[in-house]
Amino acid sequence: MANGVNVSAALSFAVIFHLLVVSSTASVVEERSIYLILMEGEPVAFHGNVLPSQNGRRFDPNSEASKDHAKKLVDSHDQVLQSTLDKGSYNKLYSFKHVLNGFAVHTTPSQAKKLQHAPGVKLVEGDRRTKVMTTYSPQFLGLPQTVWTQEGGDGNAGDGIVIGFVDTGINPLHPSFAYDMLNPFRSNISHFSGACETGPQFPPISCNGKIVSSRFFIAGAQALAPLNATIDIPSPADAVGHGSHVASTAAGNARVPVVVNGFYYGQASGMAPRARVAVYKAVYPTVGTLADVVAAIDQAVADGVDILTLSIGPDEPPQDTVTFLGFFDIAMLFARRAGVFVVQAAGNLGPGPSTVLSYSPWSVGAAASRTDRRYFSSLLLGNGLNISGVGLSAPTFGIGSLLYKLVLAKDAINLSGTFPRTPQYVEECQYPEAFDPSVVRGSIVICTFSAGFYNEISTLTAIIDTARVLGFMGFVLVANPSYGDFIGQPIPYSVSGTLITKVEDAKIISQYYEQQTLRDARGFVTQFNATAAIRDGRFASFGGQAPIVSRFSSRGPDFIDINQNPADVLKPDILAPGHEIWAAWSPLSVLDPILTGYNFALISGSSMAAPHVAGIAALIKQKYPSWTPSMIASAMSTTATKFDNNGGVIMAEGFDVGSLNAANSFDFGAGFVNPGHAMDPGLVLSSEFEDYISFLCSMPDIDRKAIRAATGVWCSQSLGHPANLNIPSVTISALRRSLTVRRSFKNVATKPETYVGLAVPPNGTTVTLHPSWFTIAPDGTQALDIEINVTQSTNEFSFGEIILTGSLSHIVRMPVSIRPVSIV
Repeated sequence: MANGVNVSAALSFAVIFHLLVVSSTASVVEERSIYLILMEGEPVAFHGNVLPSQNGRRFDPNSEASKDHAKKLVDSHDQVLQSTLDKGSYNKLYSFKHVLNGFAVHTTPSQAKKLQHAPGVKLVEGDRRTKVMTTYSPQFLGLPQTVWTQEGGDGNAGDGIVIGFVDTGINPLHPSFAYDMLNPFRSNISHFSGACETGPQFPPISCNGKIVSSRFFIAGAQALAPLNATIDIPSPADAVGHGSHVASTAAGNARVPVVVNGFYYGQASGMAPRARVAVYKAVYPTVGTLADVVAAIDQAVADGVDILTLSIGPDEPPQDTVTFLGFFDIAMLFARRAGVFVVQAAGNLGPGPSTVLSYSPWSVGAAASRTDRRYFSSLLLGNGLNISGVGLSAPTFGIGSLLYKLVLAKDAINLSGTFPRTPQYVEECQYPEAFDPSVVRGSIVICTFSAGFYNEISTLTAIIDTARVLGFMGFVLVANPSYGDFIGQPIPYSVSGTLITKVEDAKIISQYYEQQTLRDARGFVTQFNATAAIRDGRFASFGGQAPIVSRFSSRGPDFIDINQNPADVLKPDILAPGHEIWAAWSPLSVLDPILTGYNFALISGSSMAAPHVAGIAALIKQKYPSWTPSMIASAMSTTATKFDNNGGVIMAEGFDVGSLNAANSFDFGAGFVNPGHAMDPGLVLSSEFEDYISFLCSMPDIDRKAIRAATGVWCSQSLGHPANLNIPSVTISALRRSLTVRRSFKNVATKPETYVGLAVPPNGTTVTLHPSWFTIAPDGTQALDIEINVTQSTNEFSFGEIILTGSLSHIVRMPVSIRPVSIV
């Protein structure tokens, strides 16, 4: 018996010990993440044995030499993984081989740490999540009257150029991407060799000659989260709408009718309506990963796109390296090295300083502005007052002239209902069951912006659904003094409605309502006497002040690290329309239910500004096929304007709703893009891959081994100071005493021209140009030394410019941004 007891006790102890070990082990099980790895050795595009192809591309990925080298790279990636990581501990997602040599792997942090010390591995970076960031903008930019006319009209503008879009996919059946059999493409795009991947909601006929390639990259998204195939469609099809909007803004067909809810809003045209579209879907409704985006960039460059549009990207800077050396920026650097013009959205985190998400001088960061088009709706009160509102809705029955009972949501609550008395039920019109149907049917109901909207729980979609279920004649969402003014976008409503975004206007409505409403001693309404009508909000008005930098548009100064230490690079680069842009949409609209069923959407963001720049770049590339990306960027930058349509300085929206301040270079870069002038810039500045390496090597306190790891190039030459990079701006983040920087110009005009220089110095400095004037022959080059001296230590950025005025009417502008920190 005693022995039996001891054995039992021993067994019990063993079981308990085993459970403790299992529990302890389970508690430290590592979750897998995605890691991006750069390897030693050149990718296919820059491999020494790969000769440039004969049709203008930097390399031919389909040559036997390219295929052989690509296979060797993939094999080397597999070998590193197999020899370094534990079997079963990882899943390789991609091999990058065209413009980057590396791979993406899904594994644990401890396994990733092993890779850091593996032979041939240069860099290991954790994946960062990625996210997404026109009927009238072509007219506002003057394209039909200038550039399109020069290029043979909209039937030729952009012909022969392929624009690649790394985004949420495309709506292949949209008329913006239809093939016109009566106007077939005649241009040669033999430099492009994409492929048409098909799948759910993306049949083979989708690649129709306008859409010349379609691919999707989903391995990263699949590794990070369970995907819903109904929205995370495994094909190039766009379930979001964002990718379709971006692609049509840059390259959508000309004169496509925009019809929403049966109303005709005008015609939509892309900036380069005859450019071809190449689709690289890499962001999904459930999740977006950097691995998918980098794989898409790698493939797009290999396919031969001329322009790469990135209205997506990481939503934060890299954590443990300088911004310029993050994996995303290195991918853009090598795309640029391969001859691709890269434009990215500057970000939507404004108006605070250093909110840009575009960091590097080798990509063009686009800021967003308003155009001079405005949509206004209004609420007509029974006393004759007309209160301005926002909303693309039809008027209430009677063309907005018949008045209907006006009811405050709080006064129409079903008192016997069992629902919770929260703002969503009581005042925000989110739930039909909260109301007494006999009170609200046929009435205009006042809903109030309250906690639910402030916390982003409540939606306009829910108000519209409530209005439709209960038979509202219309709805009004009014500002709440407790939360202040709010920002309203003109979204199409399927029922009559308007947003009253200002507290002062909401008070006027409230005062009228209370004067007309009879209540008993308990405060309950005994008679509704207030009346109102909602006026038509679908007609645009033109001629407003524009451009204006949009409130959301991210601002400079650019910065080099997570601590936001300023960089000697101007960001954003340029300003383009990005506010209330009509363009193609996906009827699925899985992230914006209010737009479900629509083929067009009027939306805002720097995502909308980037494709404007991409389309204009395509027009320039079409006219000057030999120009490098930096020459194209320079042409847009030096011809941009700082003035609005009234001749005043461009303004920028501030933190307070409705506030405007004079914009500066950290708001709009070089200024608002001017396509007509960009087609004839006179002078251009140029920088190539080696210059960017020298720029990196000139940065103070940078780890040169990190540059070698990220770029594969040792620092053999420095610019002396980063501000010597030959870009069309001068930014010095910490000027002590004095500095002379140099810029080199090339004359791309057909005649000799004499230029006279003028320097407008930033506060606390003097700026002297050497030489002060010069004559330059066609294809000639001219160096300009810019001597900057500190006269007062302000320790703040201020702004000036350098203006070169040519004898043949060319004007070349360069913004100057200086922070003087010491006079000694």
